[in-house]
Amino acid sequence: MSGRLIYLMGPSGAGKDTILQGVSRMMGNRALLAQRIVTRGPGAADDGALAVTEPEFLQMEQVGLLAMSWRAHGLAYGILRHIDERLAAGQDVLINGSRGYLPIALERYRTLMPVLVCVKPQLLQERLRRRGRETEAQIQARLVRNAAMDEIPERCLARLVRIDNSERPSDAVQALYAQLQQRPVDALIDKHL
Repeated sequence: MSGRLIYLMGPSGAGKDTILQGVSRMMGNRALLAQRIVTRGPGAADDGALAVTEPEFLQMEQVGLLAMSWRAHGLAYGILRHIDERLAAGQDVLINGSRGYLPIALERYRTLMPVLVCVKPQLLQERLRRRGRETEAQIQARLVRNAAMDEIPERCLARLVRIDNSERPSDAVQALYAQLQQRPVDALIDKHL
């Protein structure tokens, strides 16, 4: 029996890592919170991410260490290949994914559960400013991109789970955990995807 690939997407500042960590704690050993690899300078990586250089990332891709890899916002992101073994063993895997990479991920993983984390635009703007990683122009570009849902393939909208993280993060964690309890692996497998 395969585990579910719980694939969180959403804008930077939406609180995806906080939600993933909370759900991971609730699920215990039933789930693996996969570490994300990112080509961001040391100390600047997201919570739980491993920062590597661009040459290191390319080497990881070339030798087959990554199950998934994509580029966004001038950075490279990846998920280590060991998630495939965990999924095959029936363990759920939680990842911080990308809307742009979703079509490829859907092709590779039949038990993928797409989860979109939403945040009110004003709150998202405040969060992005507070963390201080982007310029004002980059923040505005992220807000525009967040408003456009064209990166979510229409074929997966029916199985898309939306989680609002505009209030307390613990509410979003509880909401996702409840959705996971309601959607077994069999409900995710769609022969048309």
